[in-house]
Amino acid sequence: YGNQGATCNLALDHTQALGIDHGGDSWLTCVSTLGQSFILDGRKLKSINQLYNKRVAGIKAGKAQGFWNDQLADLTEKRNRVMRDAINKAARFIVNHCLEHRIGMLVFGWNKGQKDGSNMGKKNNQTFVQIPTGRLKTRLQQLCEADGIDFIETEEAHTSKASFLDRDSLPKYGERPVGWRASGKRGKKGDGLGRGQYKTADGSRINSDCNAAANIIAKVATQLGINLAKVGRAVLNLPKRYDLFKDLST
Repeated sequence: YGNQGATCNLALDHTQALGIDHGGDSWLTCVSTLGQSFILDGRKLKSINQLYNKRVAGIKAGKAQGFWNDQLADLTEKRNRVMRDAINKAARFIVNHCLEHRIGMLVFGWNKGQKDGSNMGKKNNQTFVQIPTGRLKTRLQQLCEADGIDFIETEEAHTSKASFLDRDSLPKYGERPVGWRASGKRGKKGDGLGRGQYKTADGSRINSDCNAAANIIAKVATQLGINLAKVGRAVLNLPKRYDLFKDLST
């Protein structure tokens, strides 16, 4: 689809949307109003960052602040090439999906002030934060503009906690009403539900990242006239997972 945007955008349906939730192990989770869902796996990307940080820390150990040498420069260039490749593959894959299915809107969840280098603690800084999701968002915007897809950025407050299937309200960041609580529960390691799972009010289990991606569309659905009728339990339960380095090509 790289050179087909001008042709494809004539047939795009701008009432259909693809919502994107970004994270760590599941770098990009996508849910569409056509009843489709998929995940671009981020585990290898996290591993690359962790190894890079470990090797850099080892080389800098005992050295003066600001120490830099050719070995560090080579490591950083190799790591950055991998990140650029991942960004290009992921952005092109997502936009191609929209073009193939005539989806005219892409809704990306992103909190104001969020950036790749935020201080979220040593462990998170070595995994999630240093994955260049901000640059991926910029690349998606560029491709969407070139291919005639509307790119919408929305804040993502409460999208992970709220239950999409129970139609929980989604207050904006800093505007949560007193007494607001989610109908369901997002699983955590060791809590019996488990990471990656979300339990709705009736006890049904769905993929927690798909729940968040659907809520990201719901954030703007009323404003943009988006119909979410096709986003049901089955869509949120079994997303197809893609390996960035095996399944995707630019």
